[in-house]
Amino acid sequence: MRKPKSVTHCLISEFEVSEDLRRKIALASSEPTQKREVKRTCPLLCTLWVLIEAHVGITGVILLAVGVWGKLTLGTYISLIAENSTNAPYVLIGTGTTIVVFGLFGCFATCRGSPWMLKLYAMFLSLVFLAELVAGISGFVFRHEIKDTFLRTYTDAMQNYNGNDERSRAVDHVQRSLSCCGVQNYTNWSTSPYFLEHGIPPSCCMNDTDCNPQDLHNLTVAATKVNQKGCYDLVTSFMETNMGIIAGVAFGIAFSQLIGMLLACCLSRFITANQYEMV
Repeated sequence: MRKPKSVTHCLISEFEVSEDLRRKIALASSEPTQKREVKRTCPLLCTLWVLIEAHVGITGVILLAVGVWGKLTLGTYISLIAENSTNAPYVLIGTGTTIVVFGLFGCFATCRGSPWMLKLYAMFLSLVFLAELVAGISGFVFRHEIKDTFLRTYTDAMQNYNGNDERSRAVDHVQRSLSCCGVQNYTNWSTSPYFLEHGIPPSCCMNDTDCNPQDLHNLTVAATKVNQKGCYDLVTSFMETNMGIIAGVAFGIAFSQLIGMLLACCLSRFITANQYEMV
């Protein structure tokens, strides 16, 4: 026969049940608060990330603009300075376009709340960061090698000048746009094969209407008709300044990609930890 429970034992059991019930009620009441906090945080993070992506997209547009500017403005100078043809402007244009496209992908990944998409985006930004870092370093290195390289390549272009090929047209463009003639001065043309037959190129003339072929065959007469200043100092100064700007822009954009990469990793971890859906 079972012994009846004591009053004390019943009171203790009721107390334990009530304590357990209170804990469950407290836990249940706290869950909506936590969910509200997560849901409240979600649109804030999405808004912040969209703003960051807008910034990254702007940097892509800047890089694209620098590539177009480099092709239109510096293409002739680069073709003379570089011993081999360079695709640097096209690389900048392609990189800038890719950044803009992947910026849209980053916004989509954020609003979808997809951790793997954000990780993929972070990997892309890390590759862009490394590429831009290398480009910036190369720009500064090339900036300090311009003087020695240009002296050799421009002298070679003058010796092989014929007035028709691409490098000859590049020489004419430089001499007209910078109002210069020769490497150090106009007399440098006297040692070129072109001078023996045609004289100094017309692109050296200060005034095309007052510069006839007979004058260009005579160095003494040509002294009053052509630009006196050589192209070496003008081109190297122009290129050093602009290559410094390009390298600085590359470093600045690389820093922006680094920030975006870190934010993408942090947001991916936050989404994985909280397992919520962005709205």
